[in-house]
Amino acid sequence: MTLIQHVAMAALLASVTVLSASVAAEEPIPVKVVVVAAFDSELEKWITELPLPVTILFPQGSEALHYNSNLQVLGIVTGQGKSQAAASIMGLGFDSRFDLSHAYWMVAAIAGVDPNQASVASVAWAKFIVDGDLSHLLDAREIPAGWSTGFVPLGRSTPYEPPSQPYFSNHVQQVYPLNAALADFAFRLTANLTLRDDANLQRVRAGYPHYPNALKPPFVLEGDDLATDTFWTGKLLNTWAENWMKYWTAGQGSFVMSDYEDTAIAQALQFLSQVHRADKNRLLVLRGGTNYTAQPKGQTAAQFLKVETSGGLSAFQEALNSLYQVGSAVVVELSHNWDIYENRIP
Repeated sequence: MTLIQHVAMAALLASVTVLSASVAAEEPIPVKVVVVAAFDSELEKWITELPLPVTILFPQGSEALHYNSNLQVLGIVTGQGKSQAAASIMGLGFDSRFDLSHAYWMVAAIAGVDPNQASVASVAWAKFIVDGDLSHLLDAREIPAGWSTGFVPLGRSTPYEPPSQPYFSNHVQQVYPLNAALADFAFRLTANLTLRDDANLQRVRAGYPHYPNALKPPFVLEGDDLATDTFWTGKLLNTWAENWMKYWTAGQGSFVMSDYEDTAIAQALQFLSQVHRADKNRLLVLRGGTNYTAQPKGQTAAQFLKVETSGGLSAFQEALNSLYQVGSAVVVELSHNWDIYENRIP
């Protein structure tokens, strides 16, 4: 194809693939699956490889939406952090251009991974999302002797103080239990996929000789998310995250992934479900480990943070590849067999 032909084709595509936010279709755009990303890079492979060729302007959210009319799959970039994520999902939920009444929602995004549970570029399907921000907190310099952490559950005065509290406690939603059967369905569908390994991942894993699961090549597992607006790191905070998850789920959950947005997305879908704009029981959360949440052998937590912030997350591209490989298998299954899954959640 000549340069002139390339330019002409690009102009044609631009004219037919951008839908204005101010011009709604006569019939709502049908959506079978919403793929939720926090920032551009997380959605890039979905746009180019699934693909999602149609761009739809979305002024009430962070960025434009992307759509595949054959698969009826919609991609959204929410923006990072809880506030942007919640606002973007609410904005989409009340957008009358879309029929989201039976849509499945899949978060496909990066995270920190607990080296006790899995390795970088592994991906985990969650059954619980726990909020790590809603708490009391003492400065580390004022923690009483005998306390393992300065984080104290709301409604309590010491860390992990019994008895267990309900998921909705102290006027806040602390835990979001996801549809376990749906998570199991997604895990069964993808558990045997072979995720790509490479020399970079092997180098990163070598720094964790005392963590058997961190030494494994990337794999698919089931494991739960702790959502905070703080990028925390280090072995002591990793232990806190593990115990915080156990405390709030009464031992049912297992901390695997650390992220920013998931409680916000789950909260927005809970509210949208109350007005029949979405179905919270159709939420899948798939997180991929771009970095370990604890430092490697021979480094302090501060040294590890400096490496991560200056040199980039250690398994960034590999985690994105794993997320697309695993997530797209479930998206295609749901879309291609819509006669089964439209009215019956697997």
